[in-house]
Amino acid sequence: MKQQIQFMEIDGGPRFYSLLGAIGLFVLAGLAAAFYMEHNGHYVTGMSNQIVWGTPHVFAVFLIVAASGALNVASISSVFGKTPYKPLARLSGLLAIALLVGGLAVLVLDLGRPDRLIVAMTKYNFKSIFAWNIFLYTGFMAVVGVYLWMMMERRMNRFTTVSGFFAFVWRLILTTGTGSIFGFLVARQAYDSALMAPMFVIMSFSFGLAIFILVLMAACKWSERPLGDAILFRLKNLLGVFIASVLYFVMVYHLTNLYITENHGVERFILLDGGIYTQLFWIVQVLIGSLLPIILLYLPFTGKSRGWIGIACALAILGGLAQMYIIIIGGQAYPLEMFPGKEVISSFFDGGINSYTPSLPEVVLGIGGVAIALAAVFVGIRVLRFLPTSLADELVDPHYSTDKAAA
Repeated sequence: MKQQIQFMEIDGGPRFYSLLGAIGLFVLAGLAAAFYMEHNGHYVTGMSNQIVWGTPHVFAVFLIVAASGALNVASISSVFGKTPYKPLARLSGLLAIALLVGGLAVLVLDLGRPDRLIVAMTKYNFKSIFAWNIFLYTGFMAVVGVYLWMMMERRMNRFTTVSGFFAFVWRLILTTGTGSIFGFLVARQAYDSALMAPMFVIMSFSFGLAIFILVLMAACKWSERPLGDAILFRLKNLLGVFIASVLYFVMVYHLTNLYITENHGVERFILLDGGIYTQLFWIVQVLIGSLLPIILLYLPFTGKSRGWIGIACALAILGGLAQMYIIIIGGQAYPLEMFPGKEVISSFFDGGINSYTPSLPEVVLGIGGVAIALAAVFVGIRVLRFLPTSLADELVDPHYSTDKAAA
């Protein structure tokens, strides 16, 4: 770097509190939706005895997975020694914690009985992946908190690499644990695959980086701080690689299931005959959420436009939500093949496709979790020095020269 990077809080004032108030309205709406569902019972939602994880779980798992990926920028700088990413490490850590808090808030408020969380925190069944995740999620916040301390306290900077490596390993384990919730669940035909864990890891890279780029662009524009092309184009190129990697893992996952005869039914359901799930897969996840962002990020014209880069990030996030919806809800909609090759019918809905329609309170609760994460980031960059005062090319681009700038 040519000069020392400076960090500073963003300014307050009426504009800050107006935006924070607008975000707060979505948080309040989410809390009101949670109260409505808890007070009236989950029958007011689209969930049932067959589909017990609904739209709030789609948002919650998406945010939790994205939290791990948001820390990837900090890991690139601390663990892999890529200097241009170092000024972004603080914001990366803050966003990771904020996304995890938002996701866990949705999970807790969707329990129906939030007080039962005390049981989950005091009684552990270590044969259950859910028990492991209690430690992984809370530990992640503690580890990233220490990592941020090492970065922000000058006399502790010498421990940044060690703490960054520890945070890197922890977040890989965390995402593996989240993916294993589905990979270890043999009671659903669409789950029960060892590929779930690595697929969730690469999904976290894509979702987290897409959110990070949008937050970075919005924060710099809102606070009128320079954001050079060098670092932005590095991030968008990396995002394109991650989106393509997710698409590759999705292809391998479905090809693997198609090779196994007992999974032909669920694959036909998702890929051909699943109605809304098939449409979400091909149109939203594959076309709009994967192929289109890759094209936008790498075409010479759109790839150099900040507006199109932002649209590509938003589309990647939309595709990620669709992918989570297909995995979580589509996986529950298809019945378990208890007797392969035989038709099973009973009064308990065995053998039938389970129906589900998201209700407004569920959607509002999920959006409330996103608002909680955004509020945490916004307050964080206001009260502490997470955001650089400038990310201009002359500060972060190691290959910058005055001749290059003139050209």
